Amino acid sequence: MPASQPTILATSGGYRYGERIQIEFNALVRHAVDLSGAHARPPRVTHLGTASGDQRYFSAWMDDAAREAGYHLTNLNLFPMPSVADIEGHLLEQDVVWVNGGSVANLLAVWRVHGLDEVFRRVWEAGVVLAGVSAGSICWYEGGTTDSFGPELRPVTNGLGLLPYGNGVHYDSEERRRPLVHQLVADGTLPTTHCTDDGVGIVYHGTELVEAVTEQDGKAAYIVSRDGGGAVEERLEPRRL
Repeated sequence: MPASQPTILATSGGYRYGERIQIEFNALVRHAVDLSGAHARPPRVTHLGTASGDQRYFSAWMDDAAREAGYHLTNLNLFPMPSVADIEGHLLEQDVVWVNGGSVANLLAVWRVHGLDEVFRRVWEAGVVLAGVSAGSICWYEGGTTDSFGPELRPVTNGLGLLPYGNGVHYDSEERRRPLVHQLVADGTLPTTHCTDDGVGIVYHGTELVEAVTEQDGKAAYIVSRDGGGAVEERLEPRRL
């Protein structure tokens, strides 16, 4: 059964180092599965690594992490060609879509070539939980801040727009993220922007922010909104998973 309503979990986390494998799924990935309601059978999760060029070694790490978690995971690759014949049909069969980080600018360009901008709206409306980290978070919004174009952060404003906000990821771990978000909101480049510290995620039902959740203590989410000619920031205390 799909989630009862369109659901997105946008994060700056989800993984931890494993003891016997490279990575394990941390609480945020597991929460995405919980949001899907898939409990009576192994959850079906598809991983998209488009933002990093579908690196096969990372797909193998995800396979190992899924086996450890008891999930049925597939890797939907778009390089050198889509790895399934019917992308939309495949995605509609999933409980969760998890999008990994990398270049959000490249991800959006490749997705649009394959029509995924339209496909993901239908998949979201059907109740498949959409989730991801970093680029895999920003993609669901109007835009955000990115190093896709070089070491200096720049805005990206052509996200899928399922969520009518901006998105700021890695808000506490990269010193340029916070001031650039404030600048872009103040000058109108980004709309009201929802931000996450590392280890934090934000849950949406439809376009409504439901709650912030965290897999790390002492972290938070934030809402940055325009106020006159400047920007103001509201801290959201997340629920510990």
